[in-house]
Formats: sequence, C-alpha cells, structure tokens
Amino acid sequence: MPEPVSTKLKTLGQRVGTVSSRFASQAHDGKERDRQRQQTSEWRAWYKTARWQKLRRKVLKRDFYTCQRTGVLLIGKHPAPNSPVVDHKKAHRGNPELFWDEKNLHAVSKAYHDSTKQAEEAKDIKGVWY
Repeated sequence: MPEPVSTKLKTLGQRVGTVSSRFASQAHDGKERDRQRQQTSEWRAWYKTARWQKLRRKVLKRDFYTCQRTGVLLIGKHPAPNSPVVDHKKAHRGNPELFWDEKNLHAVSKAYHDSTKQAEEAKDIKGVWY
C-alpha cells in the first residue's frame, strides 16, 4: 500500500539558474572603466608619453589657453568645466598620423569635450578604425 502524502510543502531547490547581467563586463566606476579601455586600445598609452605631453603644451600655448569652440578661458584644474583638453578635430581612432598631427589638434574646455564633442563623435561613429 502506498504511503500517505504529506500535506506540508517542502521547499523546492532553485530550478532556474541566475543569468548574469549583459552589463556585467562594464565597469561600475571610472577607474575600472579606464583600466579596461587601456587594455583594449593600445593607442590610449600614447596619451601618457612625454611626446604627447610636449605636444599638448605646445597646442595649449598656440591656442592661448582658450577653447577654440566656445571661447572660454582654460584656467581650471581638472575636473573643472573650464580645464584644458587638447582634442583631435578629426577622430584618430588609433591612426598614428592623425593622432600626432598638430594641425589636427586644438584646445577645448572639458565641458565642451565631454558633452558636445562626444555627442558629435557618437553620431559619426561609423568609419575606419585602425
């Protein structure tokens, strides 16, 4: 004869596994994001060279520490909105000729670079990547 069925439910084990977020590989803070970007794009190391620092100073002096897009004086210290950024007029995307071309560089404010410029580049993301 079969045994009687218990009226109490017993906890069932988890039947569905957890799915990791599709954003799991994205960094949650700025430093981690920068580290990941540095590892995936070799050209990012060019910004840490003495050659780049010298070229950057030359461009800032040439442009009189003035944003070439908005006219703002670049007198702030990073991360102030009026801190100086030397920007590539045409995105280099890893192309060394465009990266090091002084004529392709101009001084802009951090506020301009982080908003208007990034929106323009995102809109024009298609193209050749080196």
